Amino acid sequence: MRHSDEMRQRADAASSIALDAGYYIHSLIGPGALEHTYLVFFAEEIRFRGLPVRTQVPIPVRHRGVTLDVACRMDLLVDEALVIEVKAAVRLHPVHRAQLVSYLRLSGHRVGLLMNFHVEHLKDGIRRVLNDW
Repeated sequence: MRHSDEMRQRADAASSIALDAGYYIHSLIGPGALEHTYLVFFAEEIRFRGLPVRTQVPIPVRHRGVTLDVACRMDLLVDEALVIEVKAAVRLHPVHRAQLVSYLRLSGHRVGLLMNFHVEHLKDGIRRVLNDW
């Protein structure tokens, strides 16, 4: 199996667990909390379900041999394979998807979830995003 196939399978497995965890957190808290609240609860619930999670993960960006500090941070990196961007917005905008696409490209990860918890039904706030490199 190629490395990218293995990472895709890990990202798919992590997505399934993260989505279940997200639905649980949304049912627990509901819409209306601050983004950081969802992020903390969500990360802990994914860990409880057995996957490693890093939060606010910096993305080192190299340009012409120099590492640039551009202050990009992924909200969640699950099992080193899935990037999750957490939102608590009235609605998702194209810039939110573009932000996640940028994080995927800069970090070299392929699969991401954009999850907006400020919705009545969480299914309406979830977008899967692929970096088609």
